[in-house]
Parts: sequence; C-alpha cells; structure tokens
Amino acid sequence: MGITKHTFGKSMDGQEVSLYEITNKNQVTLTVSDFGATWVHMLVPDKTGGRRDVVLGYDSAEGYHTNTNHFGAVIGRNGNRIGKARFAIDGKEYQLSVNDNQNNLHSGPDWYRTRMWDVKEINQEKNSVTFELFSPDGDQGFPGNFTGAITYELTDENQVVLHYQGDADTDTIVNMTNHSYFNLAGQEAGAEAMLNHVVQIHAPEYTPVCDAEAIPTGEIASVKGTPMDFTELKTIGQDVEADFEQLVFGGGYDHNYALCREKGEIKEAAKVVCKESGIVMRVFTDLPGMQFYIGNFIDNEPGKGGHVYERRSGFCMETQYYPDACNQADFQSSVLKKGDSYDTVTIYEFSVEV
Repeated sequence: MGITKHTFGKSMDGQEVSLYEITNKNQVTLTVSDFGATWVHMLVPDKTGGRRDVVLGYDSAEGYHTNTNHFGAVIGRNGNRIGKARFAIDGKEYQLSVNDNQNNLHSGPDWYRTRMWDVKEINQEKNSVTFELFSPDGDQGFPGNFTGAITYELTDENQVVLHYQGDADTDTIVNMTNHSYFNLAGQEAGAEAMLNHVVQIHAPEYTPVCDAEAIPTGEIASVKGTPMDFTELKTIGQDVEADFEQLVFGGGYDHNYALCREKGEIKEAAKVVCKESGIVMRVFTDLPGMQFYIGNFIDNEPGKGGHVYERRSGFCMETQYYPDACNQADFQSSVLKKGDSYDTVTIYEFSVEV
C-alpha cells in the first residue's frame, strides 16, 4: 500500500518522466504520469481473483508523445468541441486553432497531454498525487492566465477520485476532463469484448449533433424510444449499428449525455458491467454532461504489451460541461469568471460481481 515512483521515459523536450504507482489495501493499483497528468494503468481484481489492467495506453512516456486517441489524457483548457473554433466573452471574440473539420477539438493541437505537469503534492496518507499546470494568457487561444490542477486519489473503496481545480485572472473557458479508454475485460481484450459490456447511463436526455462534425444542434432531446437510450441496462453492441441518424453521424456512440442541466451534487452517472471478467465500473460526477464514446476512430494502434488496439477496443466516459457550451445559449456556460474557482469531482469506482 502507498505510492512509489518509477522512471517512465522522456518527454518530447527530453525531460525525465516519472510514473507514480498508487496501491490500496485491496491490491488495486492506479498509475499516473507527470507527462500530461496521464492515467496509465488501472489494475483491478476480476471474479477469479486475478488482476486485469482495464485502461488502454502505452508502455512508456514516448508512446504518449503522439497519442492521437488521447489515451488516459487530461484534456484542457476545454474538453470536446467548440464550433467554428471560436467563441466570445463580453463581446470579444477569440479564435482557436482549427483541428477537427472547421472546429476545435480538445483545445489542440498544443495539447495539455504533451506537456510536463508539476508534481504539486504526493500524499501518502490520502494515497493521492496532485499535478499542476500553468497556462499563460493566450495559450491555445484562450484568454487569461490559468493555473489548473488535478488530484488522483485511490481510496480503499476502490474509487479513483479525480479532483480538478483551477483559477484564472480573466474570464475564460475551462472545461477539463479525462479521456481514458476502458475495457473491463482487460486492455488487450478488443472490440468484441467491449461491445458485450452492459451499460446503464442515468440520463433521460442527450444533445444531438448537426452532422458528422459533431457540433450540438442546441437541442436537449429525450433518449426515449431511440438507440441512444441507456436508462435501462443493455449491451453497448445491442443498438450500435441501428439505422439512426445520430449514430451514423458519429460512426457509433460519440455523444454527450445530459445527466442534468447544471453542475450540482456528486451523483452516479453510469454503471458498466463486464460479465466475462465480473468487473463493474461506476461513474459519479457533479458535472451536467458525460460524453459516451466507444473508440470509433481507433485504427490499429500499437498499445501496451505489444497488443494492437482496433476500432472500438475501449469506451470513454468523459464528464464535462456540454460540448460547445460557450456558444450555446441553452447549455450551462463553460466560462470561468475571474475570481471564481474551477472545482469539480469525477469518481470511477471498481468492484466485482461474481
């Protein structure tokens, strides 16, 4: 039990990268890196008593240099898409890089995930590591000096608690998330196993997109009677190939689920069960939205242990303010006001059902 530090390779500018291994009393192990504040491993017991690594990724820091799928990445300042790669605050327009059709995706191409983060605290008592990043005014096109932090904590209840914090000296956009891909049969198990996962998402509504560029229409629509409905447990694969316009646009599930309309109390957002391994994951968050994405764009990516990740080898549950919230009048705003604190919590809890 506790936290140990290991060498993990070098950053893109040649700095030494470290891996922090956090283990609890149940021999559950979480590893995170100061390169990108990245979630690298998640070793959890299965129903046979063995342990499986249930997050996709790479064997060294060098693997994360490119990482076009954002495996394990902390995304900032803004997760998800901003339409036309621009927004306005107090009447002033800001232009971001165009890196996804006509839009901006995950604030790239100058990613937070390719930067070295400062290790702010290693707390052996809480079993947590805090990473911090300073983002200067104009960074990625966003206004204001922003200092952001994420704390990864592994509890004895097998919860991985992600606590995001930050503040800025000017009104700006902040909508951070984690882009880990999970496969509860094991990171090497592939698409067939992932599509057999049983999922429940506690969201009666979702935000439809205009077209394949995946910018929301602004509507908040009911999932009832559509393949988007996960209010009752069903396999990911049950409806994924349905002839439904929203699924055609995304090549499968890649949509924001409206858990609620505004940030509030921490509540359960989703439950995922892998019957083969017996591993169960629950997601909790205080944020209003969660992007459910099933790896539709993974394309034969060499990953950990020589395994090659194919399309739909893993799923993401990215908690967030709704996509394009800075441009959508009916969505809770993703603007962080000067003097306010950005403070949000997401929890991934692991257990076993025999």
